[in-house]
Amino acid sequence: MDQSWAESFARRWVRAWNAHDVEAVLAHFAEDVVFTSPVAARVVPDSGGVIRGRAALRAYWTAALRTVPDLRFEVESLFVGVDTLMIAYRNQRGDLAAEVLEVRDGLVVRGHGAYRAAPAGTVS
Repeated sequence: MDQSWAESFARRWVRAWNAHDVEAVLAHFAEDVVFTSPVAARVVPDSGGVIRGRAALRAYWTAALRTVPDLRFEVESLFVGVDTLMIAYRNQRGDLAAEVLEVRDGLVVRGHGAYRAAPAGTVS
């Protein structure tokens, strides 16, 4: 994976999210994708935070978007690996988050949503 491809991917990814276009976001993901996220654990409690397959990912993201009608992302940083990229972004509340995405043949086959933890000593 090269930097140019990763930058193009991130631009398309954030544009799709900001348009709340689940189908455009899903176009980046393989049919048999596995996606993990603590948000998925809350939105789809029976998932244990693991969403398997594009159809299940569609259902999860559609449900999640209903709860956050003002969702908006702004890419902060992009990290590029051999077959992995990490998109660090801020959401509409200014919270920092990241998605670590493993890519094969131009599509995400495995993804992980990660969210900034509260600073040490602030969690009760």
